[in-house]
Amino acid sequence: MEDQQKLNSLVNEINVYKQQSELIQQQIELIQTSIAEVDALTNTINDLDGKDSVEAFVPVGAGSFIKGELKDTDEIIVSIGAGIAVKKDAAGALEIITGQKKDLQDNLDKMLANLQQVTNIVGSLTAQVEQIQAAAQGNVTGM
Repeated sequence: MEDQQKLNSLVNEINVYKQQSELIQQQIELIQTSIAEVDALTNTINDLDGKDSVEAFVPVGAGSFIKGELKDTDEIIVSIGAGIAVKKDAAGALEIITGQKKDLQDNLDKMLANLQQVTNIVGSLTAQVEQIQAAAQGNVTGM
């Protein structure tokens, strides 16, 4: 009976770690999406560099766009977090964006390490469950 309680406890613990793993995977996906957005922004700023004006589709809401002309492409308003944005030239904007990407990459690396740690724990607990089940099965067949 003691083995059954231990088995139930381990199974519950595995389920908790699996849920934690799923949350970490969701966070990893969000960070990867943010990194892709930062990369796209970097490419756009580099493409605009040196151009006085550029034709572009401007979002107007609900997935709709209007063709427009971007003027003064040497001034960029960049979000620096906490709802604050600053006006920068292309080089200044790229500097901020590069820092943001580094922070995102650091967070991604931490999340990947956390995921690996949780995966290792689940593997260890699963091995314990299998060991208890094998011992219980040995007791049943040995009777």
